[in-house]
Amino acid sequence: MSEQSQLTDGMHIIVEALKKNNIDTIYGVAGIPITDMARHAQAEGIRYIGFRHEQSAGYAAAISGFITQKPGICLTVSAPGFLNGLTALAHATVNGFPMIQISGSSDRAIVDLQQGDYEELDQMNAAKPYVKASYRVNRPEDLGIALARAIRAAVSGRPGGVYLDLTAEVLAATMDKDAAADTIFTVQNAAPHQPPCPTAVSQALTLLEGAKRPLIILGKGAAYSQSDESIREFIEATQIPYLPMSMAKGLLEDTHPQSVATARSFALANADVVMLVGARLNWLLAHGKKGWAKDTQYIQLDIDPQEIDSNRPIVAPVIGDIASSMQAMANANGQHHITAPREWVDALNQHKQQNALKMHDKLYAETPQLNYFNALRAIRDVVDENRDIYVVNEGANTLDNARNIINMYKPRQRLDCGTWGVMGIGMGYAIGAAVTSGKPVLAIEGDSAFGFSGMEIETICRYNLPVTVVIFNNGGIYRGDGVNLSGSADPSPTDLLHHARYDKLIEAFGGIGHHVTTTVELQDAITANLKAGTPTIINVVIDPAAGTESGHITQLNPKKIQGN
Repeated sequence: MSEQSQLTDGMHIIVEALKKNNIDTIYGVAGIPITDMARHAQAEGIRYIGFRHEQSAGYAAAISGFITQKPGICLTVSAPGFLNGLTALAHATVNGFPMIQISGSSDRAIVDLQQGDYEELDQMNAAKPYVKASYRVNRPEDLGIALARAIRAAVSGRPGGVYLDLTAEVLAATMDKDAAADTIFTVQNAAPHQPPCPTAVSQALTLLEGAKRPLIILGKGAAYSQSDESIREFIEATQIPYLPMSMAKGLLEDTHPQSVATARSFALANADVVMLVGARLNWLLAHGKKGWAKDTQYIQLDIDPQEIDSNRPIVAPVIGDIASSMQAMANANGQHHITAPREWVDALNQHKQQNALKMHDKLYAETPQLNYFNALRAIRDVVDENRDIYVVNEGANTLDNARNIINMYKPRQRLDCGTWGVMGIGMGYAIGAAVTSGKPVLAIEGDSAFGFSGMEIETICRYNLPVTVVIFNNGGIYRGDGVNLSGSADPSPTDLLHHARYDKLIEAFGGIGHHVTTTVELQDAITANLKAGTPTIINVVIDPAAGTESGHITQLNPKKIQGN
């Protein structure tokens, strides 16, 4: 055997380490210095999904992590490519999605002296404020241990984003092949269970037992935990009403009689004891302040003790992983005999019925042009008949209204922007969900939101993924009837091109395009394309005046003083 055949290099070592840890997919954009690493990963049986922009590749990796509890892998080039991916990596950290971004980087000696190397940037330190952990590898013999540390950091405790910096030198560096094999290993028990203190569980159950108006709020942490059966068991055994946050929809079917999603405001304003399960009292819940009763007492199930008391005092914190905590709650419940008071349940049901009647009128209204409500009702009816599909959703009004109208029936199949509220997750999420699950994906997009990642429709077509993209086209950001206050011919800051035909874009890449103006056309197009599994865009023309500025969070948008 020749000396050359006994050697290996860094890019082969890292690929072998990925395989050893059952990483089967990489999302990325090829280029200097990681192109050959992508080629080698593909040759070794790891599926490589090449994107048009690193941010979308990162979003695909992040949502794959949420669905599977395994770190999604995003591969980028140095400096600008790294920075493009960093937005998605930070998004993963904020949302609690396990993800590892692996980026090539320039010559350390030149970078550290700031001598102007190609794409020079101290990437490891640039990433640190936005991730759980950031590592740089300078020696090929350290690649195996670096990946192991990255995996453990990404999935243990509260999951999040991890950055792994591979210098061009380490990718090209050689070492003995047998010696390299000895440095690679499979990570064991990367996310160990963290059972809660029994006393904390008992305290929480005692508080619930004495509640007159109890409420359970399910967050995406509950969905991520995959403790679906113990959550259902506890909710149904206690008959406590529950409110799912948007990415927790489907943990129990949205048509479940205990769901109070249609009486959200009344439930939050009147609950006396609230149990948060993998949900945080952040802006999505008004920080537990506006719209809440002042004397509400809280139970919080969370793996991170630093989350407790972040906005309101938590009377009964239960610190541990959600799966262990919910199982402990279900096991101990028999000693407490908790049952939601009938008066509370009846009051909630009355408000649910009243709100459902109001919503019914909006959903079935005949309008000269489609609006968010009747168009989403048409989509809802199709989803009700196709409950296995994944629903990706982003926008302002498109997001807010869809989460209220479209029912979900299975966990982890409604995917949206989550805690950060970012735009641009749509196509990356859709690709990640389709690749990870193998099931059809329906991406419901505002026209503005689609523009952030629209070029990824070429990626969808290149890999022939079963993704149907529905674009709510009202010709604007929020709405398309803005006014230029200067009186010039330029469009308003919130206006987009009113006659845009997004359906024509995908036809350029071999996909199917539909242009629809009625609910019947919309339903027929979605149904046909879900069956065919062909990459599709449906351009839904809706009233330019439909929608409100900033959707449901108008109060976060500062307004100028009138007259100034």
